[in-house]
Amino acid sequence: MKNLHLYLGLFSSLVLIILISLNLGAVDANYFDFFSSGFERNVLINIRLPRIILGLIVGLSLSSCGAAMQGLFRNPLADPGLMGISSGAAFLVAVVIVLFSHLLDGFLGLYILSIAAFSGAILSAFIITQIAKRHNKISIVYVLLCGIAINAISGALIGLLTFFSSDDQLRTLTLWTMGSLSGAQWPMVVVSTSLILPCLTVLIRCSAGLNIVALGEESAVAAGLNYEKLKRRIIISVSIAIGAAVAVSGFIGFIGLVIPHLLRQLIGSDHRKLIPCSALAGAVLLIISDLFARTVIAPAEMPVGLITATIGGPIFLFILIKEFRR
Repeated sequence: MKNLHLYLGLFSSLVLIILISLNLGAVDANYFDFFSSGFERNVLINIRLPRIILGLIVGLSLSSCGAAMQGLFRNPLADPGLMGISSGAAFLVAVVIVLFSHLLDGFLGLYILSIAAFSGAILSAFIITQIAKRHNKISIVYVLLCGIAINAISGALIGLLTFFSSDDQLRTLTLWTMGSLSGAQWPMVVVSTSLILPCLTVLIRCSAGLNIVALGEESAVAAGLNYEKLKRRIIISVSIAIGAAVAVSGFIGFIGLVIPHLLRQLIGSDHRKLIPCSALAGAVLLIISDLFARTVIAPAEMPVGLITATIGGPIFLFILIKEFRR
């Protein structure tokens, strides 16, 4: 019954913030305009609604992937952004935007961006896991150090691509590297949903295995868990989901770090509850952040990645200090 109340509370919060977001924006449009035939109806259907749904899908992806990675590495600092997975995805997307922009025309261009982002994410994950292995175990310290290195390298290479980009490409890259949902369109929603929801399903099905991993890698193997298979399924699913999110929204940090960590303090480490609750809470936080980003200085907009970084940065420092003290 307690779990049901939690799910209902998060789902109700999600529905409420969606309704509020639909009603607020630079253009004075509200729910009644759905039944009109004017400019306001077009704003609701083709601008606000796809943007809100895209925020929902990306929020689901970032927070559920963060919960899964923290469970796999048994550390609250494990996050696709800090580990360099998001940066690897971002670099290959930047390569496509600058060097192969002619491939991005039409609906299939979104899938090309997603494939590029997935390739960068899976390559980063492979490099990290190989370098971070120590005595056939993955050290979280090495994982984070590798993540810092990959973030730095990817940032430098994206900066180099920015230097050689055209004015239109520069504007796209600038907004995209800071994280934004301003370019949301229905094709983006379709592409991201078709890639992220199956991955979220896989992560939820891996939750029982993650509960066993919490006992330790050796204990999990002794209990009959195929740890390598579980790790492979999670890393591939996270790479696809993060790749799809990065392709449509750019680099949005800290949601995958902060939400699972806070929820773990509230509801415990049972991943059967933690992953779905993290997904819902992440969607709520991202939609709220985007609402703030597009209304606080309307009609101009702030990149939503700046909002999430402002929220998540201090919390990350708190988590880091807490871990060092432990």
